[in-house]
Amino acid sequence: MILERLVVGPIESNCYVIGCEETKEAAIIDPGAESARILKKVESLGLKVRCIILTHGHGDHIGALSPVRQATGAEVLIHSDDAPMLTDAHKNLSIFSGSRLKNEPADRLLNDGDTVAIGKIKLVVIHTPGHTRGGICLKHDGDLFTGDTLFAGSIGRTDFPGGNYNQIIASIKDKLTGFPDETRVWPGHGPESTIGAEKRYNPFLH
Repeated sequence: MILERLVVGPIESNCYVIGCEETKEAAIIDPGAESARILKKVESLGLKVRCIILTHGHGDHIGALSPVRQATGAEVLIHSDDAPMLTDAHKNLSIFSGSRLKNEPADRLLNDGDTVAIGKIKLVVIHTPGHTRGGICLKHDGDLFTGDTLFAGSIGRTDFPGGNYNQIIASIKDKLTGFPDETRVWPGHGPESTIGAEKRYNPFLH
């Protein structure tokens, strides 16, 4: 699997470009800002973007969605519970940063257990509410894209509308910590980690 991480925007969100080495089909996870930079990376890798997957609907993860969508013609995928955030600047919180993001609706609504195929790669959707109602993680082999559910040494905020502390802890403990310790965690902000490291050192999990 081709995997590139770009740190974008003022809140330093992680945007991931993942591609199938055989077919050169690709997905972009969370195009939060800096659309030109994201598209330039895709072009340099020789990839064809088939879909844009959003781990949740907050403005710092969807800020470059419209231009990236327009440039690539890719389908936009988000969990059904966060779908209303795409079209409403209040719900995606962008109104508070002055950007007032209002996107077109998603092309496909995701639910727990769904799979997204990118060439020979199959991403499994794991619904992990707590940061938002429709937050998801994406699993492929030894890689886990956790959005704003799980960070290296921390968890996503739960004080925004739709957030719930008990729910996010349950999501992590019930759905993520059972993966092998060597599973690589690729979060929505900050450095990568592993499931084993988070089980041992993340203070929120003890």
